Amino acid sequence: MSGLAGNGAVMRSAFADAAARRSAFWTQVGAMMVNDVVWVAFWFLFFHQVGSVRGWDTERVLLLLAVLTTSAGLVLGLFTNARRLPTLVEDGSLDEVLALPVSPLPHLLARRVDVVNLGDVAFGVVLFLVAGHPSPQRTLVFVAGVLASALLLTGFLVLVGCLTFLGTPGRVSDLGLEAVLLLSSYPADVFTGATKALLYSALPAAFVSAVPARLIDDFDLSDAGLLLLVAVGFAALGWVAFHAGLRRYTSGSSWGRG
Repeated sequence: MSGLAGNGAVMRSAFADAAARRSAFWTQVGAMMVNDVVWVAFWFLFFHQVGSVRGWDTERVLLLLAVLTTSAGLVLGLFTNARRLPTLVEDGSLDEVLALPVSPLPHLLARRVDVVNLGDVAFGVVLFLVAGHPSPQRTLVFVAGVLASALLLTGFLVLVGCLTFLGTPGRVSDLGLEAVLLLSSYPADVFTGATKALLYSALPAAFVSAVPARLIDDFDLSDAGLLLLVAVGFAALGWVAFHAGLRRYTSGSSWGRG
């Protein structure tokens, strides 16, 4: 319990520091929300022309975008060090965390807030309230789906970032993030064959957005259980990979010479 309280205090401090620069804070949040509006406009125009694609129409894709922007905003805004892990490994910044009497990964994830991505959280929630036909049940599924998606995305980013412990360039982690976010912004069912299989396995983009969106519209207990299993599985893999990587890590300078 003390560990959770400590990490909460660290995150509050990071958020206060980011929010203290108010003009920059609201400018960045606004810019991110404008970007999201453009993406929504694209899908409106697309489905106005084609009607629907394999069971996906404007309303369901808006649910997908609501889940994606909210969960990605939470992860990249509140746990931004998940995407910065390769940089922290390469420049030796893990040393100061390892010197503290805390569990290193939760503390590391809570240390930095990226305010620009918090605009995504606000946009996703508003999009659901406006276009998601919220009811008590749909809202509950939306919240649960967003949390599962955020857990999965955090685990995936940590897992890919841990490749840096093995000497893989940090750019690989950036490519993994870009790929999963890009593919998550499309309905998984528009893909076929090996690409679709990839989205439900090693690059779990379907579970980040498409599966939670389907559950809001048409809840299925087995699909919900599968989403939870995949989310917990990637989180566990990220945790194990991080602690395995720490056994290879000594300090920034000595690791770099290894």
